Amino acid sequence: MLLNERQKKYLRRLGHQQHALVTLGNAGLTAAVTAELDAALAAHEVVKVKARFEERKERDQALADLAQATQSTLVQRVGHMGLFYRPKAGVKRLVLPD
Repeated sequence: MLLNERQKKYLRRLGHQQHALVTLGNAGLTAAVTAELDAALAAHEVVKVKARFEERKERDQALADLAQATQSTLVQRVGHMGLFYRPKAGVKRLVLPD
């Protein structure tokens, strides 16, 4: 899903006050982590994920793979945190600005 800058800014504002609901650890990207993020996105639409990797390339790749696996959009990545968005099917909780 392509988001414009105004929509990204709105989602970043919503995600700023959240805590990380999913953590990527030493095991890396597993089916359990993907399932957990999928469930969290179904419930919340905007989810913060903490990726605990030393190398920046590993973090970027893991977050990109996670976005692709869950069919979500990586809105922002700052340090070890990534903010994901996926609109809810049916009745949406969030209404994005145009």
